[in-house]
Order: sequence, then structure tokens, then C-alpha cells
Amino acid sequence: MLETLNGWIAQLEGTLFQDVVLPAVYNLGFGGYAEDAFTGTEWLLVGLVQIAVMVLILGPLEKLRPVEPVTDRAGVRTDIFYTLIHRLGLFRLAMFFVLAPLTDALEGHLRMFGWQRVNVEDWWPAVTSIPLVSFFLYLLLFDLLDYWYHRLSHTYRWWWSLHSVHHSQRQMTLWSDNRNHLLDDMLRDLVFAVAAIAVGVEPSQYVLLVALSQLLQSLQHANLRLHFGAIGERLLISPRFHRTHHAVGLGHEAAGVPARLGGCNYGVIFPWWDMLFGTAVFTPAYHPTGIRDQMPPPAGKGRDYGAGLLAQQWYGIKRLLRLG
Repeated sequence: MLETLNGWIAQLEGTLFQDVVLPAVYNLGFGGYAEDAFTGTEWLLVGLVQIAVMVLILGPLEKLRPVEPVTDRAGVRTDIFYTLIHRLGLFRLAMFFVLAPLTDALEGHLRMFGWQRVNVEDWWPAVTSIPLVSFFLYLLLFDLLDYWYHRLSHTYRWWWSLHSVHHSQRQMTLWSDNRNHLLDDMLRDLVFAVAAIAVGVEPSQYVLLVALSQLLQSLQHANLRLHFGAIGERLLISPRFHRTHHAVGLGHEAAGVPARLGGCNYGVIFPWWDMLFGTAVFTPAYHPTGIRDQMPPPAGKGRDYGAGLLAQQWYGIKRLLRLG
């Protein structure tokens, strides 16, 4: 099944690359990047498929079973803009020129010292060399890394000053996943690029891993009254489980201590890590979302997190540098 899917994607990717991307690359004078543009085409194609699924499937589901009426249309439009930047590969294109030299240099230095990739397929070749098995193992490894990356972004105040851009959404929808501070996204891309080098994941597999994770996260952020039942909630993260993570005064604060960072439900795909490390909270409620200090006094400080992309990025930097 995975091989068939890869075949379809490869065929579409080849057509898009030959007929659209490659002529544009040469016309713009970037012929030296033709090989890299092929990888970029894969990101573009997968992003287009994701957006199609979001519009044609997740959008109607939101309208069918919404948690709350959509009132902040401007905020949703901002989230759509973030989504297009990330899912269509524009952010990754920028990161290619910034991070590729760093990761290439890092891998080159490691090889000089005799370091070799720890390929998952070599762990137990009779089993792990099976494509579906190796894909699932990579999914588990990256999900565990994602759990700790996410949890630590709620632990250190400098990191939270950036990550709080994501939590400033008081109107969560299927478009909300990609509202992040770009510095936080740069750090995350660097961490995961290094991890991909370390475990030897193939580029095409990595694209599918990221795409599957992103699509599931779009579902989790949806304004959708949906859970997976007592057993299903413990197998895959649902919109209700993740909404609890975004809940005001619950998902990103230490229990009973509003001034201290903490929270619950940090998992990205599977709730198992939250269950294992004691951060899972299963509740039947669908809480309001946002950050406590957004609220007007006396409940909060009435802090402004910005209404548009530029303001959100600037306020994040101000919080990071403690400028007001």
C-alpha cells in the first residue's frame, strides 16, 4: 500500500516538476538548484493534497459539528495565511537556504570522526526493513521527539514567549495548527533535520511523515466536537484531547499555579507519551481556548498578542527580549 502511494506521488511529482517547476527554476536563473527543486516539488505537491483534504473534508465537518460559532473571521484569515506559507513549502524554501548549509556541514564533520547514521531498517532487518514497519517506527521516534520538544516549549519562559503565539488563538479552527512564531519554527526545523540525519530516514519517507503529522494536527485543531471514545482517545489524539491542551488556565499552566508554566496533553499524534510521562488529561469538556493573561483584569492582564502575522511575530520578539 505504501509503495503504491509512493508510486502515485512520484508520478504526479515528476509531471509537476517537468512541466511547471523546472521551467520556472531555469527562467529565474536558479538552474544550479534544479536537483533541490525536485525535493521542493514533493513538498509542494503534498501541501496541495493536504489543503484539498482540509477544504473538502475537514471544513464540512467543522460546519456539521462545531464546538462554537466562528466569530473571529480576521483571525481565521491570518491562520489561513500561516497555513499557506507552511504547507505550500514557502517557509521550507526559506529554511533550505538557511539550514541546508548548517546540516550539510554538521553531517560532514560527523563523518570525518567516523560517525554513521543509525538506520532504523538495520535494527532488525527481517522486520524493520519492511516499508510499513520502518515507517511506523520512524513515526514513533519523531512523535516522541515532538512530545519533548513541545513540552519543553512550555517549560522555559524564553521558549514560551515564542510558542505562546500558537496558544493565542481564541478561535481554534482547522487552519490554526501553523500559527507559530517563525523563530520557533526555525528551531524546530533544525532539531528535526538533525534527528532525520541521525536516524537515516529517507527524504521521501520524511516528507510523508511530516505530511501525515500535519494533516492530523489540522484535524486536532479543528473547531469540531469530536472524540474517539474511551479506547480510541488513548490510541490517537482527538480534537477534544488537544483542545484541552489549548484550554485557558489548564493546558499551558501548572495545576493550580497560574504564574508557573506547565500544562498537559503535549502529544502530537499519539497520547501514549502523555500517558507514560503523567501529563495526560482526559475530560469530556470542550473548554474555551487562549491564554489566561489575554483576559481582561481581574482574570488576566489584558495582554495583546497581536491581530495579524506581523504583529504576532513582533510581540513574540518583544516578549522574548522582555521589552514591555
